[in-house]
Amino acid sequence: MTTITEAHSKKSFYDFKVTTIDGKPFDMSSLKGKKVLVVNTASKCGHTPQYAQLEELYTKYGSGNFIIIGFPANNFLWQEPGTNDQIKEFCTVNYGVTFPMMAKISVKGKDMDPLYKWLTSKKENGVMDAPVKWNFQKFMIDENGHLVGMVPPGDLPTTDKIIHWIEGK
Repeated sequence: MTTITEAHSKKSFYDFKVTTIDGKPFDMSSLKGKKVLVVNTASKCGHTPQYAQLEELYTKYGSGNFIIIGFPANNFLWQEPGTNDQIKEFCTVNYGVTFPMMAKISVKGKDMDPLYKWLTSKKENGVMDAPVKWNFQKFMIDENGHLVGMVPPGDLPTTDKIIHWIEGK
């Protein structure tokens, strides 16, 4: 009985509020009923070209019950040094990014954003420990706000694991 109570008391993705890259509040509960791919991003990383595949996914599936949320972070070798305005311009000019981008945050360490504490800790999310290893680690959130999986930074956003999850296969 204790386990069931503990599971129900766990936070969901919908309990978090973040800030958009434009400085506006964004409530994750507005995404109820959608599958959400959360990605920590960087502009000066070997994985930066993944922005193109992320945009491809968003263009193909974003009009349905799927959304991508990008979180710029400067936690790995200073690969995201820019301001929010610079990051937004970079993403738009170089990759035509139309999926929502949030304000730059920290995805590890003492100043880790509360959302990423939840995403990366089984104690918080009830599912898995998945510390962020590098830029472009991808977290899959189901339509009910629960973490259901993670895809490592080196795997492309168009990997079968993500496509099958989006398509419900």
